[in-house]
Amino acid sequence: MAGERMSVQLAVVVVLSVLLTGATHAGPEMDPYKILGVTRSASQAEIKKVYKRLAKEWHPDKNKNPGAEDMFIKITKSYEILSNEDKRANYDRYGQTDDTQPYGGSRHGHRHDSFYFDESFFNFPFNSKNHRDFADSKYILHFNQYVNDVVPDSYKRPYLIKITSDWCFSCIHIEPVWKEVVQEMETLGVGIGVVDVGYERRLANHLGAHRTPSILGVINGKVTFFHYAVAKEHLRQFVEDLLPQRLVERVTDTNDLQFLNSWHELNKPHVLLFDQVPVVPLLYKLTAFAYKDYLQFGYVDQGLSETANLQKQFNINTYAPTMLVFKENTDNPADIIQAKGMKKQIIDEFMANNKFLLVPRLVNQKLFDELCPVKQFHRRRKYCVLLITGDEETFSFGNQAFLSFASTNAREVVRFAYVYQRLQQPLCDILMQNKDSEQSPTQVVILERRNAAGKAFFKPVTAWNGSEEDKQRLLEELQRLQKDPSILIHDAMLPELNNEFASMFVIRWIYASYDYLSEVIDDILHNNWREMMPLLSLIFSALFILFGTVVIQAFSDSSDDKQTKPKAKDGTKAENGSPGTGSSSSSRPPKKNFVEVTELTDITYMSNLVKLRPGHMNIVLVLTDASKNILLSKFAKEVYSFTGSLTLHFSFLNIDKHSQWMNTLLEYAQDATQIDADEDDGGNHKMDYTGYVLALNGHKKYLCLFKPVYTGEDLEGKSSEDEGSTSGGRSRSSSRDDHPSRKSNRSRSISTLQIHHKLDRLGLWMERLMEGTLPRYYIPAWPGLDKITPSK
Repeated sequence: MAGERMSVQLAVVVVLSVLLTGATHAGPEMDPYKILGVTRSASQAEIKKVYKRLAKEWHPDKNKNPGAEDMFIKITKSYEILSNEDKRANYDRYGQTDDTQPYGGSRHGHRHDSFYFDESFFNFPFNSKNHRDFADSKYILHFNQYVNDVVPDSYKRPYLIKITSDWCFSCIHIEPVWKEVVQEMETLGVGIGVVDVGYERRLANHLGAHRTPSILGVINGKVTFFHYAVAKEHLRQFVEDLLPQRLVERVTDTNDLQFLNSWHELNKPHVLLFDQVPVVPLLYKLTAFAYKDYLQFGYVDQGLSETANLQKQFNINTYAPTMLVFKENTDNPADIIQAKGMKKQIIDEFMANNKFLLVPRLVNQKLFDELCPVKQFHRRRKYCVLLITGDEETFSFGNQAFLSFASTNAREVVRFAYVYQRLQQPLCDILMQNKDSEQSPTQVVILERRNAAGKAFFKPVTAWNGSEEDKQRLLEELQRLQKDPSILIHDAMLPELNNEFASMFVIRWIYASYDYLSEVIDDILHNNWREMMPLLSLIFSALFILFGTVVIQAFSDSSDDKQTKPKAKDGTKAENGSPGTGSSSSSRPPKKNFVEVTELTDITYMSNLVKLRPGHMNIVLVLTDASKNILLSKFAKEVYSFTGSLTLHFSFLNIDKHSQWMNTLLEYAQDATQIDADEDDGGNHKMDYTGYVLALNGHKKYLCLFKPVYTGEDLEGKSSEDEGSTSGGRSRSSSRDDHPSRKSNRSRSISTLQIHHKLDRLGLWMERLMEGTLPRYYIPAWPGLDKITPSK
């Protein structure tokens, strides 16, 4: 029994020795300290400083050395280890990194034959090298590379980009599918990219990728996220859905002539693909997207009976895909290829050789630059034979003769083109300036462009009618040009060509908007809310502004209607107010030609005074039932110019109901009343507060007081001091109220006039209130609710 136990222990020791030996051999071949060139005692600041210098030196975008990319990866991984205290301690103690392969190995790496314990049990999910197997390294994208290369290139081909990181559990599960899709899509011409969030957080944020793993597509500079399960069929369909929907037109026996004869209108050759499959192959769609500016694409399904005449007309082989390109001659193709397995390289070469018509029309500056490029070297001269003509029927014979002459040209240094004088008048005026006035408006010019700024040498060759003499003269000039380029005797700065297809922008914009809305709806259906949040915020903001404008306009229209009402009704509005609205309604800037004044009652007392917000004031007019209409109308006119302030609220207090509250309030501020000895007259007379205005600050508990001062003249010619209010504040009208028998129609008119003039100086008082120069009378507390209850 003891012998067996000893055998087991010995076996364990042997196994552990083997494991340790294997781990030792599997250790990194290159030391991260040596890669960064720092000692083992280097501080974090030193390591970071060295890393920045080396990363800048070996960055693949700046260093074109073939080994720069591998060295950059090693530098980055070394810094990742040494900048993390736990990883650094693990490496110092055991000589191990987080990689499951030997550190610093070859691009594809290799496994040692010995059993690697750390690889099998601990680091499998986080193995950055095994995770991407170094196959992703050639697709790694950096921010500048994406902006400068990927975005411009996405206008010619779509890109499929994976967002990943070293510490991503789920990334390893999609890796087999991703590799298979990449292998297929890259051969079709789809761009591939990989963004490691650990090293390119800026690019990930720029793309809107907030989780890993994520897959997205980029086309025409626009980012679209993949929302489905990661499967080969789904990713293939995703790439196909990225492409515009109208790239390839279905062609049958019924619309073939319409399709082929549109070469003149579109100024493009037309390409027809004959194949047995019912759907347009993805390779053909990608080709159509890449050459959409030069060629028009159509697809013929050979399995349909509606295409039998087309197959017979062009003698199409049904056992292999066939591609035909048509130029000016729609009866016979200008070029043809046929292969059972068409490759992208063959198709690209075929398209590049047939990008232009035999005699294309110069419709924009981009086409002019490609057909007649600027001279670069003496042996690379390009000459452009340009026919200046018109689009009327009378020019058709000469145009056809020019096309016939150009079709016999076999020299690559000469390109033929034509231009409509009516549509490109500035260019034609310069090229035809030396022609005789008696010559035909149709002219042939040979030109050579010398620089990108527009300088060109040219020579008007002949008036062109399409006759044999014209053809012979042009042929002789071309032969002379081949021997002596100096025959181009004129030079000029050519203007930029007009874009004749600019009117098609609206149609393209409609198509682009339709595609964009379709993608937005698709994103909404898949509930990708985080990525859709900026767009949804923009949409809701626009809707809020739109409907807000409509509502404001509706209320403004309603206010305009109310302004047409008689002035007396405006006074009624100001009198009645809306007591339930409180301070919030009266604080808004006025939208009408009157002021909405709230009555100060036991209902509005708390909101309009006691609990008034800090910095806000309530301007209270004191009145009676008899003077209510007159004073409210005058009050509204005096304070109207101040209603734009959001801190002022306007109310009125009926002294007939609340005289006790008024007396109590002014007892707290006796200095404000300034009562003279003769005003009391032994207590026989009661104070008349009609026309007083109180500015009440509910938060700071103070008031400012306006006392009526009569400034006009009465009907008997007395001065304002005789008939108006005294300096003590008592109105002389109170004595007349004690003798009703002396009242007459004339006295009532005088009383009415005096009441109307009581607020004459209120506007000046309001200005001093806003300036803060009025005296303030502080009170210990506002009178209680019992002081507001009606006394009658």
